Amino acid sequence: MRLRKTIPGVAALLAAVLTLSACGSSEPRDVLADAAGGHLTIGTKFDQPGLALREPDKTMTGFDIEVAKYIANYLGVPESGITWREAPSSQRETLIKNGEVDYVVGTYSITDNRKKVIDFAGPYYVAGQSLLVRADDDSITGAESLEGGKKLCSVAGSTPAQKIKKSYPGVQLQQFDSYSSCVEALHRGKVDALTTDDIILAGYAAQYPGEFKLAGKPFTTELYGVGLPKGETEARMKINDAITQMIDSGAWQAALEKTMGQSGYPLPPPPTVDRY
Repeated sequence: MRLRKTIPGVAALLAAVLTLSACGSSEPRDVLADAAGGHLTIGTKFDQPGLALREPDKTMTGFDIEVAKYIANYLGVPESGITWREAPSSQRETLIKNGEVDYVVGTYSITDNRKKVIDFAGPYYVAGQSLLVRADDDSITGAESLEGGKKLCSVAGSTPAQKIKKSYPGVQLQQFDSYSSCVEALHRGKVDALTTDDIILAGYAAQYPGEFKLAGKPFTTELYGVGLPKGETEARMKINDAITQMIDSGAWQAALEKTMGQSGYPLPPPPTVDRY
C-alpha cells in the first residue's frame, strides 16, 4: 500500500500535537477553570490503606480520597468528574508544576522548601513521624534505638527520609520508591523498621493485623496540605474554605472515623486551617 505524501507544514503540526499528547502539558493547570469545565485531575497515593488506596476494582478509598472528593464537590465537580493520578512522594511537585494534576491530596507535608515551588491549602490533618516494626520486635523503642546498626526503610523524596538523614545520620537508611515496598521488606526481614507518619503506619498495621506494630512516640509534627500550582491564590482560598466547611459540618470527623476508625490508632481532633 502506498502512503500519501503529507504537506510539510501539516506534518510539523501533527508532530507537535503528538509530542504534546505524549508528554502532557508543561504548564501548571488553572484549577478553577478546570473545575468550571466539570473535571479535575487529582494526584494521590495508590498504596496507603485507610488513606489513599486503589482497590482491586480500581475504586479509590481512604481519608485523603474523602478529603479530595469533598474539595472537588465544593468546587462543583462530582466524583464522576475526577480522574485519579498516582502521585509518588518524589514526583508530587513535578506533577503539579507540569500541569499533570490540578492538585495533590496525598499525605503531603507542608514544608518551607516545597512552598518555594508550589502552594499549599490546609492543613487538613496533623500527623507525626513514627516507626513500624515487626510485632515480635521489642528492641526498637524510638528513633534513637535505630543507631545501633538497625536498617530503616523510607521513601525517596519524602519528608520522613529527609528528617532521618538530618537528625539521625548514623541510621542505615534504605530509600525505596513506595511505602508498600518498605512494608514488604519489613515483612521479609530485609529491614528492621519503616518510618513515615503515624497515620500511614497505622493503616498498614491494620491491614496486616498481628504482624506489625507502631514503636515509640511520634517525634515530629507533620501538617498535611493540599498541593496546588504556585500563584493559584483564588483556588487555594476556595480549597481552604472547603476544608473549613468539611470540618465545621462534621463531615471531616465522619470521614476519618469511616476510613481509620478500625485501625485502633487514637484519632486526633481536626486542625486549624491556615488562612494566609
